[in-house]
Amino acid sequence: MWDRHFADLPLLGVTATELAILFVLTPAFEIPDWIYVLQHAVVLAIALTRCSPKVLDRSLLSNGAVVVSYSYSYAQVIYLSWMPGDPTWPVGGFVMVTLAAGLSFASLLALGRLFGVRPALRGLMMRGPYSIIRHPMYLSYMVGDVGYNLQDWNYGTVLLMMAGWTSLVYRIYAEERLLAQDPGWPKYVMLVRYRLLPGVW
Repeated sequence: MWDRHFADLPLLGVTATELAILFVLTPAFEIPDWIYVLQHAVVLAIALTRCSPKVLDRSLLSNGAVVVSYSYSYAQVIYLSWMPGDPTWPVGGFVMVTLAAGLSFASLLALGRLFGVRPALRGLMMRGPYSIIRHPMYLSYMVGDVGYNLQDWNYGTVLLMMAGWTSLVYRIYAEERLLAQDPGWPKYVMLVRYRLLPGVW
């Protein structure tokens, strides 16, 4: 039991920190923000109940990608407080952010105790959004990024977003290297051919 809890301390710490930052950086909570708060509460529960992974990627590159992918959205908010951006399509941006929050939460509920911070093999999820694409949570992050940038952007936020997306793509490859060790992976890849965008990639 203690091995399980100690193995999940990073997830617990990262999620609690993210939740604190969310409250500090969000001036007024809207529907997407409350969805993210609920999502973080679910992750905290997962961190206290899940088992250790069968295989875990502890490499420096994967750790770096995790740090970048968890921090780039907050870096955009901080950057905008220093260098104000311009709105492009606030209403459309809000719709995209709301849809992204919903997809992220649905993906988390489907993953349940398979969710983690670092690339790992805990099993395969083939239900819900994962029956359509292999990495719906990462797609939700990207859709949300576009939405936030439609609401308020500048060249700095776009550069940070590109850095974040690069880290997400690296995480996809790192995760799939481990997931390929699961006996059900070949069948899953045949059923769900695309990683992020059906018909594209």
